[in-house]
Amino acid sequence: MDKGGLTHIDESGSAHMVDVSRKPDTERTAIARGEVILRSETLALIRQGLMKKGDVLGVAQIAGILGAKKTSELIPLCHPLPLHQVDVKLELDDALPGVRITALARTTGKTGVEMEALTAVAVAALTVYDMVKAVEKGARIHNIRLVEKHGGLSGDVINEEA
Repeated sequence: MDKGGLTHIDESGSAHMVDVSRKPDTERTAIARGEVILRSETLALIRQGLMKKGDVLGVAQIAGILGAKKTSELIPLCHPLPLHQVDVKLELDDALPGVRITALARTTGKTGVEMEALTAVAVAALTVYDMVKAVEKGARIHNIRLVEKHGGLSGDVINEEA
């Protein structure tokens, strides 16, 4: 069967976890981004610390870090990785209006940390949504994407400037 370059499909067409045991350990880094689009009024409440559930950005930052650590439990074919660093930053942006989220994940291992960075952004965004839903039902999670990755056999990928 032609897999078309798909690594998580075996010869019979079934999904499987890729065997990375023969790959060398290398330093791996990935950066992901996303946004949560909000009304300006909601953004003002966050900025003033007036959300009933508490510190929106602080809670979402911790949730994003936890999400990165739990990636292999959430995404069925991901390898569990020893993460050496996870950094999640959330910024209020009046131009969106909304919250910009950036996550960096770093390890030394046999496989990349793109999914961990992406999961960190997704979980942080979902947490922002959860924290604001009482005052805004129309919040939109938008444009979660890999910004860049470094390390591994496929080399560096830069989709946009970090």
